[in-house]
Amino acid sequence: MSGIPLGVLDLVPVPSGSGAAEALRHSIDLARRTEAFGYARYWFAEHHLNPGVAGTSPAVVLALTAAATSTIRLGSGAVQLGHRTALSTVEEFGLIEALHPGRLDLGLGRSAGGPGARSAAPAATPVAPVAPVVDGYHPNGLRIPARFSFAHLLGHPRVALQQQLLNLPGARPQEYAEQIDDVLALLRGDYRTPEGLEAHAVPGEGADVQVWILGSSGGVSAETAGRNGLRFAANYHVSPATVLEAAEGYRAAFKPSAELDRPYVTVSADVVVAEDDAAARELATGYAPWVRSIRTGEGAIPYPTPAQARALPWTDADRELVADRVETQFVGSPGTVADHLERLQEATGADELLITTITHGHADRVRSYRLLAEEWARRS
Repeated sequence: MSGIPLGVLDLVPVPSGSGAAEALRHSIDLARRTEAFGYARYWFAEHHLNPGVAGTSPAVVLALTAAATSTIRLGSGAVQLGHRTALSTVEEFGLIEALHPGRLDLGLGRSAGGPGARSAAPAATPVAPVAPVVDGYHPNGLRIPARFSFAHLLGHPRVALQQQLLNLPGARPQEYAEQIDDVLALLRGDYRTPEGLEAHAVPGEGADVQVWILGSSGGVSAETAGRNGLRFAANYHVSPATVLEAAEGYRAAFKPSAELDRPYVTVSADVVVAEDDAAARELATGYAPWVRSIRTGEGAIPYPTPAQARALPWTDADRELVADRVETQFVGSPGTVADHLERLQEATGADELLITTITHGHADRVRSYRLLAEEWARRS
């Protein structure tokens, strides 16, 4: 795996019995630690109305973390453009970049149910994966489960309330691809309205940021990233069933740009590492009920201890609801998990891998990232 960097994706999880302030302190500490471990990037996700995650504003958390680190690249994974405007996004990242030049990644995503998502069209033609998936497995052994449908969440009261509270009243719904074009124009300094009016974001214009697009399928996100010659992040940890088509959809749409002369992909994975497989499985016990809380529309619960997770009621329907995520979480010793990650990299052709790890204890989370970094370095 020589030359394949590892990055971190942090949701700022809130463990049971704790609160947002402690979760934020732990995330800033983890950023310092993973910088020392040799991770290349540290990204913050954006989630709302979830009691179990405190990462509501990537830009704010990035600003705090930038002041506590010195070399690791920092970014969003992702800013949800359905909840923001192109100008506010460029200005926020421009403010941070002004004091921390050359370290920022602006990861952009669509928000489910937001204006950008409502008007975005899916890919016209599905893109075939590089290799056929047989009985739920890539030929190299990587698990590619059946597609998961989120249709049951359409119209869910909590999801509807989130959109009501986040969407700008009276704003014209803007297509996602149009929003990306506006972000890029504002960064370049050549934004013009159809009537010829200019807009200049200061700070923001000319900011030295890497723009990434995050996506879970071969649809509009992958196509937009490819068409603009941008870097792309494919979400195996969110949608393992579609990671291959996402990566290939992006590559099929890619056009060289001033930023890139070839496609560049990072792929995310949910990981828990401990000294041995049994210890890692114990640390990961809370994962299934945590995913269940998200997929039922309840919102992420504070991450439970293993004992709390085992005490929760559990049904066959619950198992089915989270099966694809549980089956594709890489849990085990450093060697076990590194083997899984090598298969993921090989199947997707990823240039980087993005690791997200959640455990109840902060020390266990830090140890997981350290053990993986040490094993990865041994294989380089």
